[in-house]
Amino acid sequence: MFSLPASMGLTDILSLAIAAILVNNYILVQFLGCCSFFGVSKKTDTAVGMGMAVIFVMALASAVSWCVWYFILKPLHLEYMQTIAFILVIATLVQFVEMFMKKAMPAMYSALGIFLPLITTNCAVLGAAITNIDSEYSFIGAVVYGVAAGVGFTLAIVLFASIRERLDVTSKCPKCFEGFPIALVAASLLAMSFMGFSGLSIPW
Repeated sequence: MFSLPASMGLTDILSLAIAAILVNNYILVQFLGCCSFFGVSKKTDTAVGMGMAVIFVMALASAVSWCVWYFILKPLHLEYMQTIAFILVIATLVQFVEMFMKKAMPAMYSALGIFLPLITTNCAVLGAAITNIDSEYSFIGAVVYGVAAGVGFTLAIVLFASIRERLDVTSKCPKCFEGFPIALVAASLLAMSFMGFSGLSIPW
């Protein structure tokens, strides 16, 4: 027999959300999901679209994978199938997102290109699902963590996209740093700025 994780209080949920968005940001602190971070950050509107898709997939993947773990894998002693099962869940959700965007937002679908289906193999999404299980969050905690981690991803990619747009129009960038080199420098400085949130605590 096994027991489900204990429920979380409001303070725990707020702490978890702030930690996922700022303190343990998947992109700028844990360096997960950097492929789409660099690939879809040339324009702010495209970055926002990618961020919304990641939030949706992360939230649903966290909820569904939590249910799969505690109601299927754990009771049947199939814990070793965790990674495969979670990837299948994420792949299914991405397919739904892809079909929806192709119908409802064809311009955004074309702008995201290959990086939309790459959410399936985005280690940030899989990392959120596995973190929920390893940390033994409750169902509400898992959903909150998934949403907050997606918001953190969106915050990072939108900030980075706005910086890259400014860099594209400036004339002060040295010739040897134009393009991807200056993007790497900007990303490293942005990551360093997020280090200021390390050790952040909520005084409640």
